[in-house]
Amino acid sequence: MTAPSPFSAAPGGVRASLRVTPKASRNKVGGLAERADGGVALKVAVTTVPEDGKANQAVIDLLAKAWKTPKSSISVAAGAQDRNKIVFVAGDPADLLPRLEASVDRG
Repeated sequence: MTAPSPFSAAPGGVRASLRVTPKASRNKVGGLAERADGGVALKVAVTTVPEDGKANQAVIDLLAKAWKTPKSSISVAAGAQDRNKIVFVAGDPADLLPRLEASVDRG
């Protein structure tokens, strides 16, 4: 059985399930958090306050750096006003999925 993944292939890219913590002590892409539906979400912490989309932009900036992907290819697909978000990473899923999976700390 394969471990659950916060990533799934989608037409034109990859969807990533996130659990975001705003106003954290530091910016960090952490491990995995269980979701209520039995899936998993990637834990992301940002120091930014969640107002006027600032935290969403900080999440995109952090993920772009961590995943070595252009900021313009990452967008919030769902949950813009929620801690639980779905982000969409545009690109070839065959190229993106292994790279994003490798970035996850499963320790």
